[in-house]
Amino acid sequence: MREQNISKTSNYLFDNIVLLVEKARSKVAIFLNTETTLLYWSIGFFIQTELKQKGALIYGKQILATLSQQLTVRLGKGFSYSALTRMIKVAESFDEKNIATLSQHLSWSHFIELAGVENEVKRLFYTQFAINHKWNIRALRTEIDAMLFERTAISTLPENIISESLSNLGTNKELSPELVFKNTYLLDFLNLSANYSEKDLENALITNIEHFILELGNGFAFVERQKRISIDAIDYHLDLLFYHRKLKRLVAIDLKIGKFKPKHKAQMDLYLRWLQKNEMQDGEQKPIGLLLCSEGNTEHIELLMLDEKDIKVAQYLTELPSKEWFADKLQRALKIAKAQTNAPNE
Repeated sequence: MREQNISKTSNYLFDNIVLLVEKARSKVAIFLNTETTLLYWSIGFFIQTELKQKGALIYGKQILATLSQQLTVRLGKGFSYSALTRMIKVAESFDEKNIATLSQHLSWSHFIELAGVENEVKRLFYTQFAINHKWNIRALRTEIDAMLFERTAISTLPENIISESLSNLGTNKELSPELVFKNTYLLDFLNLSANYSEKDLENALITNIEHFILELGNGFAFVERQKRISIDAIDYHLDLLFYHRKLKRLVAIDLKIGKFKPKHKAQMDLYLRWLQKNEMQDGEQKPIGLLLCSEGNTEHIELLMLDEKDIKVAQYLTELPSKEWFADKLQRALKIAKAQTNAPNE
């Protein structure tokens, strides 16, 4: 009994001391990261400001090369020419207030990667997503390279709406579905044959369910496949049913080969109404639908779904296209959205 008490007390003390040490180490790590980031930002800001004031920007490369050599001799590694240019770039991309706040969540490597995103709204998107989803630097690079912003539905909305929606990430405010759903999904991991059917597609997605959930995004949980929906003694079958934790909504997914058609919207609306009546739980929001089509017809979708909030339409790709393809699709969607915004009210 005595040995048991000694062991129990020792284990209790051990567990709690480990927690105290790990908590302290975490605070120290955050402090060091913040101070290092602020130091590098301050150096970049100081160099850029001084060069501007002295009208020496035209000689910037030569000055930085000389400065780098001097700092390396005096202070050691970490002040190469490329390191100094990165400090300047980060200082140009983030102001002092933002860098102080964000450095508590992101590393200096994150800031270097984010500074390479020229568009300010796009940079804000990746910054907030990196914090909210706790992306490491590798994950951040992967998402930027995969053009996540261009593929997310919110990318075609006005900048003020994008900024407002992003500010709600990580808060108790309602999450915008436009930040959850994409306009293009990459399903290049399925290895489908050239003449696949909707059933082949569904089977492949279930076989690769982990990859599919990762492509859907953070917060999705798989519920059921071929969900039976009985209406007036007629059985319908919804391809896939998911639940999104932050939206607190069931997500009905229907797979289509070919382009979006008006009848697809009517069918999905029927599914959503049935799910709302028979499956929605207390505390949940109304179900939302996602129609995944193999071919894109952006203008058709935009016109038919103009006022639709609970049904999303997206294209899925079984092969990875070029970045130019994504950029062109986004530009076309932006033109359509702008034309609709500027259209006179009837």
